[in-house]
Parts: sequence; structure tokens; C-alpha cells
Amino acid sequence: MKFIQTLKNIWKIKELRDRILYTLGLLMVFRLGSFIVLPGVVPSALEANQATQGANDLLGLINIFTGGAFNNASIFALGIMPYITASIIVQLMGFAVPYFQRLQQHEGESGRKKLNQITRLLTVAITLVQGGGYLTYINSLGAVSPTLPPGLFWITNIIVLAGGTMFAMWLGERITEKGIGNGISLLIMIGIVAQLPQALIFEFQSQLASGGFIVFVVEMIFFFLVVLVTVLLVQGVRKIPIQFAKRAVGRTGTSLPAAGNRDYIPLKVIAAGVMPIIFAQALMFLPATIGQFAMGDSGEFAGSGFLRQLTDTNSGVYNVIYFLLIVVFTYVYTALIVNSQQYSEYLKRQNAYIPGIKPGKNTADFIDSITSKITLPGAVSLGLIAILPAFASIFGVNTAFAVFFGGTTLLIMVGVVLDTLQQIESYLLMRKYDGLVKSGRIRGRSGMQGIGAGM
Repeated sequence: MKFIQTLKNIWKIKELRDRILYTLGLLMVFRLGSFIVLPGVVPSALEANQATQGANDLLGLINIFTGGAFNNASIFALGIMPYITASIIVQLMGFAVPYFQRLQQHEGESGRKKLNQITRLLTVAITLVQGGGYLTYINSLGAVSPTLPPGLFWITNIIVLAGGTMFAMWLGERITEKGIGNGISLLIMIGIVAQLPQALIFEFQSQLASGGFIVFVVEMIFFFLVVLVTVLLVQGVRKIPIQFAKRAVGRTGTSLPAAGNRDYIPLKVIAAGVMPIIFAQALMFLPATIGQFAMGDSGEFAGSGFLRQLTDTNSGVYNVIYFLLIVVFTYVYTALIVNSQQYSEYLKRQNAYIPGIKPGKNTADFIDSITSKITLPGAVSLGLIAILPAFASIFGVNTAFAVFFGGTTLLIMVGVVLDTLQQIESYLLMRKYDGLVKSGRIRGRSGMQGIGAGM
């Protein structure tokens, strides 16, 4: 009854209702485009290749992030990933290049517009390069119609792929502006979720055929627990209490100290989010990509035993290196985005302080110390979540479903769902309705309360 009443409350708020319907409509357009095949491509040849492709290899992971559009050779085959790549590059440039630092920190709305324009132009360039590589891959599968002139196939489809990516980016921006949630994140999540039912049904059928219904139930329980742990990690914060100094005016006009208001700085346990996994995965894709070119005539990898293990996402060598890379990247990325000096200056401007800590350098050092302490368990937990799909595969879960037991897919789904639910809850609370949870409030990845929320 509580759930039904919540749905009724959501439907009563016209603005929220319109935003949700608008978002669902654009997501349906995006999903429809995932099945529109590029001109000159033979779908039957693609279907024959899908039977030999693993769900957790390089191409299988790309297909998951595009919601199956990659294997379908659709107009959205590259999805929104070129835009994500361009955004990451621009973000990293903001840490290293003074011009980008100035745009991010000192030029306000004007700087943000310039960065968005640079990101869009870089997206087009990346799409053209990746589009050429993708068409080469399609041609190697023999999936190009021989009746179509090669030059015409390449020119038209590179334009179509670039247009598809830019249109997907436009859909994401419209959802963010007029819909509910972050549009780009929702497009990625809807592509991942689209693969989940098929993988779940296949896992159920395979376990039922082998008489392992109890095993399937155990898998679902374990999957539920992994999701709960992931939610805790995404929402986990270390609250540093702060106090705002107040001054009261006495009868003689002198300023007298008075008790200050209390607040806190919310330092996230996983401040780096999903970025360390993305960087580590990109590095681990290199030997896998090289391995595909080193295959012998028998279809087996022709390299050494060590390199062969680097191409196997379930091997011990692969997962140990993958885990260590995630831990290292978590520390590096956290150091880039958590600026203790910026926190210290912010507190000073707001006439606030951490009880027992002197303002200035001591405050910055204290925040640095706390960040280092919470980053270690956060980095280890993030690494464990990333390698959980390998353990799931070892224990008999099919690879198509195992990828949902952790890694980038699970973190993206959990983070996007929490962000979207947080926005819906904000609308409910503003209209004096109950929230989505009985006690407390939903916190998304960027929905932390306190002074550090917008930093």
C-alpha cells in the first residue's frame, strides 16, 4: 500500500509526471535506434558471429554498454561512449593544463560553455576514428553486402555513426534539462539493463536444465547481497564535523562571540566513483586486443603463458593485476578530485572551522589524513567488486550474467538509480509528501548534504 500511495503521489505532481514521461519517451527512442541496422550490413552474418563472442571479452563488454547496438551494427553502435571518452579527456586536462584549469575554476558559466563545446568537438573526432575501426571490424566478419560499393559504404556509415552518437548525446542533454536524472548516465544504464533480462533467463534455463534450481536461488541471494554492499559503498561518507563561528552585537555595539551552527564535510568513501575501474579496464584491454591479433590458425593464442592469462578475464594473473590497478587509480583519482586546500580555503571564507584543528595548513593536512584513511578500504572494496564477475564465472555462473555481479555495470546501475530516485524524492518532499524511504533520505553519488556537496 505504501508503494502504491507513493506512485499516486508522484502522479499527482504535474511537473514530475511530465518529466518522467518525457524521459521514458526519449529512452524509448534511444532503444529503438539500437535495432536500426547500418545500410549495407548483412544481419545474418552478425548473428553467426555472436554465437562465438564471449560476454566478458573486449567486444562483449562494449556490446553491454551499448545495449546490444554494437552486435546489431545499428546507427547507435558506438553508443554514448565516444562522448564519455571525450569528457574524461577534458576532465583530466583540467587537472594538468592551465587553460582548462582556468575554464573550470575561474570563468564560471562562460568557461563551462567553452568546455562543453570542446567536449562536443572532441566527441566528433573520436567518433570518426572509432567509426572507422568499427567498420573495419564489420568488414572482417564478412557482414558487408557485396552489392554496395566499398567507398560508399565507408563514407556513408562513418557519417551515420557520427550522427548517431551526436543524436544520442543530444537525447542525454534533453533528458538532463527537461527530464529526470542525468541523461547521459541514464542512456548508459538503459543499455546495460536491456541485457539483464536475457542473461537472467538464460542463467535460469541453464541451471534448471542441470537440476540446479537451488543453486539459482543461492545465486539470486548472493546477487542481492552484492547490490546491497554496492549501495552502501556508493552512499558511504565520512562526516567531518565543522562549526560556523557567530558573533552577537552587545549593547555598546561591540561584537561578542556566540555559539555557532554545526555542519559537516561529507568525504565519500569512494570519491573516485567508477573512474578507477574504467581506467584499469582500458589498460587491461590492451593485452586482450593484442591477443586477438596473435591468434594462430587453430584459434588459440600464440603468445606465452603469461600473455595468454592476460587475455583471460577469469585467470588469477589477470584479476590480481586488475585489482592492483584499481587500487592505484583510486588513490590517484581521489588525490586529483579531493582538494584539501580548497576545503580549507572554503572554511576560512565561511568563517568556519573543524573543532580542535587550527585553520589553514593544519585543516588541509587533517582532511588529507582522513581522506587517505578512508581511501584504502574504499579502494580495496572497489577492487573486490570489480573482480567479482570472475569469481561468479568460476562458481558456474554463465558469463553473460556474471558481468552483472560487479564491475562497472553494477556500479553504474546502482549509482544512476540512486541519483534518479534522489531527484524524485526531492520533488515529493517539496510538495510535502512522504519520501521514498521510511527513515532518512536517499543520497546519490552527488547528492551529499553539507558544504562539500557542490565542490
